[in-house]
Amino acid sequence: MSRRLAEGADAPAPRSESAPVSAVVALGANLGDRADTIAAALTDLARLPLTDLVRAAEPIESVALTPSGRDASAPGYLNTVALVSTRLAPTVLLDYLHAIEARHGRAPRSADQPRWQDRTLDLDLIAYGEVTSDDASLTLPHPRAAERDFVLAPWLSVDPDAVLPGRGRVADLLRALREDDDR
Repeated sequence: MSRRLAEGADAPAPRSESAPVSAVVALGANLGDRADTIAAALTDLARLPLTDLVRAAEPIESVALTPSGRDASAPGYLNTVALVSTRLAPTVLLDYLHAIEARHGRAPRSADQPRWQDRTLDLDLIAYGEVTSDDASLTLPHPRAAERDFVLAPWLSVDPDAVLPGRGRVADLLRALREDDDR
């Protein structure tokens, strides 16, 4: 059954006795020592309160994605996906992800910032159990996850039965994406 967050309403932070939820966090970096940054961010995720890092995929290389498409001339990304078990509310988890990004040198997000710019660290909350949300501050599942092989492939490698809520099995989404790329 899908739980939906009310638009404009934050879910309260769950109490520690609530059941953990499986969340999917995508990590990417294309500036600085990418491997060290990813490793440190995974450690930071594992240290979050009410959260355990369950598994992380081996990082993969990917071409930078810009609003106009892939840009092989831009610094390449190192990407991975982490599965976490958490009792934090999704909005609270997202706030922690932004704090981890800031600790690793990412400038705060702002309206005048170009979209998909180079960065020391990018953390995206891809899915949070079966929760769906269209809130301006948190869209779940991530609206472009099904279009990103650098999210789907690592996710599938750590969870062969993964499902992107509302979109379907990750294996099927990745297969369709790769078939489209081959055309």
